[in-house]
Parts: sequence; C-alpha cells; structure tokens
Amino acid sequence: MSFERKNIAKMQGYVPGEQPKDRTIVKLNTNENPYPASPAVADALANIDVEDLRRYPQAIAEDFRQIAADVHGVDAENIIPTNGGDELLRLALTTFVEARDKVIVTQPTYSLYPVLAEVQNCNLEEIPLRDDWTLPTDFRESLNRSRAKMCILVNPHAPTGCLLSSSYIEELAESFKGVLVIDEAYVDFVDPTESYNCVPLIDSHQNILILRTLSKGYSLAGLRFGYGISNKSLANPIMFKTRDSYNTDHVSQILACAALQAQDSAQVNWEKIRNSRSDLIVALNELGLVTGASQTNFVLAQVPTTHSAINISQALKDQNILVRHFQQPRLEDKLRISIGTEKENKALLRALRGVLHN
Repeated sequence: MSFERKNIAKMQGYVPGEQPKDRTIVKLNTNENPYPASPAVADALANIDVEDLRRYPQAIAEDFRQIAADVHGVDAENIIPTNGGDELLRLALTTFVEARDKVIVTQPTYSLYPVLAEVQNCNLEEIPLRDDWTLPTDFRESLNRSRAKMCILVNPHAPTGCLLSSSYIEELAESFKGVLVIDEAYVDFVDPTESYNCVPLIDSHQNILILRTLSKGYSLAGLRFGYGISNKSLANPIMFKTRDSYNTDHVSQILACAALQAQDSAQVNWEKIRNSRSDLIVALNELGLVTGASQTNFVLAQVPTTHSAINISQALKDQNILVRHFQQPRLEDKLRISIGTEKENKALLRALRGVLHN
C-alpha cells in the first residue's frame, strides 16, 4: 500500500551530482567554488559559543537581512533569508502558485525546477531554447499567451552559462502578469563589463523575485544558505506566512553574515575564477571540445562526434576527475565542467588529452 499523493507517486525526484568523500578527487561536477570561504568565515566559526545553541536562532535572521540589504542597496524588508536557494524556490511555488496553475521554464534548465513544480502539482510548460541557447524571439509573447502564474529563469543560465541582460529581464517583467523568478545563483561570476544588475528593478516591478545563494560565490555550498530579494509585496507573504519557523539556524546565520560582509575577499576569488574560465574555454576548444562563452563558474563543452560524452565522463572518473554528464535531450553529447583551481584545471586538460587521443 502506498500513501503517496498520486502526483508524487508518478514523479521522479531530483538527482544530485556525485559527492565523493575522497578529497583527493578533482571534483568539477557540481559547480562548487574551488577556493575556501573568506578567513572572516573561519574566524566567525571559531568564535561560535556552543552555549548559544540551546536557544532558538533569530526567527527572521534580522542581522543577516540588514547586512544583505546594505550590500544590495535595498531595505531589510526586501530580503528573504532561506535554507539554501532551493528553499526559496519551494516557498515561491507554495506561496504564489495553486495546484494546476501553469509554471513556465526553459528547456534545458536547472533540473530541480520541474521537480518542485510537480510536488506542487503544477502544470509545467517547458519552452525550448534555440540552437544557440538563446530564448525564442517570441518568448515574451509566449509568456503572455500562457497565462502562467510563474516563470522561473536561471540567469546566468544553467547549464549553458549564457546571460540575459537586465534590460531584457525588465521587458519581461513589464509584460508578464505572473511572478518572474530570476535565479541568480551564478551572478557573482558575471563579467563586470556586462553591467548586469536586476536588483534595482524590484522597486518598480512588484512581480520580480531574485534568488541569491552563498553556495557558489561565497564558497559555502555546505552551509545551505540563500536569500531572496524582492518587492515587499512578494517578500512579506513568504516571510510571515509560508516560511518555516526558524528556517535558518544560528550557526548558518553567523557564517552567512561574515561571508557577505567580506566582499573584498569574495571578489578576489570571483576574478580568479573568471580568468581561469577564459583560459579553460580556449584550452577546451583547442582540444576539439566546442565550448562557448560563459558567465558562470562552469562551461558547457560539446565533445567531438568521434567520441561519446558519457564515455569521456567515465574515463575521467576512472582517473579521479568528476565532470557532469546529463542524460537529457540536447545534452547527451556535452559535458558540464566546473571551473577548478589552476592545478585542477591542468589535471583535467591533461587527462582529456589522453582520453581524446586513445
């Protein structure tokens, strides 16, 4: 006998990337930051008093909300602290989308979106990206025709690394009647010359909800701390109605505050990753793995037609190097490769040369 709801019984859950315990493995499969978090985070961790753990944490993470507000130039009431960015996605669907309402995503996209939509029992519509991974020219019109309650866009895009401009996001928000969720998990790695910044849009567009995370840019994937930035009309029902009680714990709040305040330290790592990304793209293309521009901390490489992407992935794994292969339409012949340290990137390229020439 099964007690699952019918839609839960039929669905497939999210499949995470492999997480080996062996730290000697070159791990380029889950888009973690290759560099440690700021020393300020280590200091904050060392100074946590275990006595404080017997009490509940700040219920709405007031300290973090104010620090994040100062960083982004908004009010504390515009900040929604969450247990990882994924919790914000779940809360957004719970708060703003009824069962059977339509949710729009692109195809391909972050594979958790369809899972969360199925949990909520939504009608999911996937709009295919064009061959160059850009949105269809009629995407805005398609949104309006769909009467969707929510559209979720990861920007910069995963798994391709492409970036939509702030001005285009604004155009979408102006015409779309639902909630526009902009998942900016990788925004810290965007080249500053792009002048990308959607945060100011929340003042004039009540339907924009921006997702941020400390997992990527701040090297805290193991902490599970994220946050939303939005107009108060979106933030308030999440904060005071649908959010779990004490959803972020005492330790994570302290470390998140330390990380966000250490902007200089984080930006040094972002720049190192951007430089390594440029070098890796050139090297992969020289090896015949066609790799386009990326604004994230990963690249998407198409393997030569003479080879199999899944076989290359396994051959690298045999040499203790993990990259990500997706058994999905349009991605079967590609590998998503996280940017590692210089040493890790060199190990990857050395292994790839051997695999490709065998």
